[in-house]
Amino acid sequence: MALEGLRQTIQNVQPYVAGLTTEEVQRRFGLERVLKLGSNENNYAPFPSVIKAMQEELPRVHMYPDLAFKELKESLGALYGLQPENIALSHGAEGALQTLGKMYLDPGDEVVIPQVTYGLYREISRVMGATIVGVPPEPDFGISLEALQKALTPKTKLLWLANPNNPTGAVLDPHIFEELFRMLPKKALVVLDEAYGEFADPEKLPPTAAYIREGYPLVGVRTFSKAYGLAGVRLGYLLGDPQVVAAFDVVSEPFNANRVALAGARAALQEGRSEMEEARQRILEDRGRMEHELAALGCEIFPSQTNFVFCSIPWSGDLFAQHLLRRGVIVRSCGVWGLENMLRITVGTCEEVTLFLQIFRELFQEASQKGLGELEEVDVML
Repeated sequence: MALEGLRQTIQNVQPYVAGLTTEEVQRRFGLERVLKLGSNENNYAPFPSVIKAMQEELPRVHMYPDLAFKELKESLGALYGLQPENIALSHGAEGALQTLGKMYLDPGDEVVIPQVTYGLYREISRVMGATIVGVPPEPDFGISLEALQKALTPKTKLLWLANPNNPTGAVLDPHIFEELFRMLPKKALVVLDEAYGEFADPEKLPPTAAYIREGYPLVGVRTFSKAYGLAGVRLGYLLGDPQVVAAFDVVSEPFNANRVALAGARAALQEGRSEMEEARQRILEDRGRMEHELAALGCEIFPSQTNFVFCSIPWSGDLFAQHLLRRGVIVRSCGVWGLENMLRITVGTCEEVTLFLQIFRELFQEASQKGLGELEEVDVML
């Protein structure tokens, strides 16, 4: 069989588990409305100005886009105080992460990855034959400088860090980075995945662009999928040293961003900026409302710097999420990370949050009175 010729590293890779779609849940349970709060999308989007720009680009989709992506790089450069030469575009943030793995990792290299974080770092590293060194979390799910230092060796090539972290919503202490850079082996690079950065308090984030300007061994990865609400058109970008960006562009596929995505991103950064900011403020307000209400019920809340809430409940997260599905709510249980009692819940629109809290409260109270295992049986779907 052809599969017998697969590289051994490919055979060891675990597939990415995406969140459920509203259509899947509607079909399975015969529901008219489903709250999709499991994939950390921006449910206020797409914004009107962004839709208009993408529609206007449709008559030109028969042509390849500008290979240099000049206009969008200039807008991003102005946003971060960087030059276009510091910026590379990618097919979603995942495309940037995949390309970095191809650029830096040889079989036998080591990568340092927090044990509770975005799973794609691990699988990219496995594909390239790297050895994974895990970093255990602190009790509050943060990562300490001491734990990172213990994981570093002369073989370390990449240090993958999601900041804010998925699924915990935690951020690293911004003051540790200069010391961390001093600890790194000579050829090592910090990959700082800031996909949720727009939702964080800026004072809690490191000055990524400034570090890049000053030549520190760091790249930043960002996306238009979260705050800008363009998850469906797949557009991300990398911030880095011009030499790293030049190598990135050689390794990544040509024309790795489509015309419609580029038009939407340009609009999101310009005329759509105020629309994004209004939605962002609403999400932050409702994140606080959700954390307060869930804590009042008896959930343990871990403060989030993202567009989702991360909490612990008294029962199996998988089973509780199944019961929520039956009631038309998609959330992400965290058993895949070994966190059996944890849930990750996207902050939807104000209306969605109100309805979610009502459904969650009713299920929580019913489970408290009868026991979660005594409620109606649910079919495993997660």
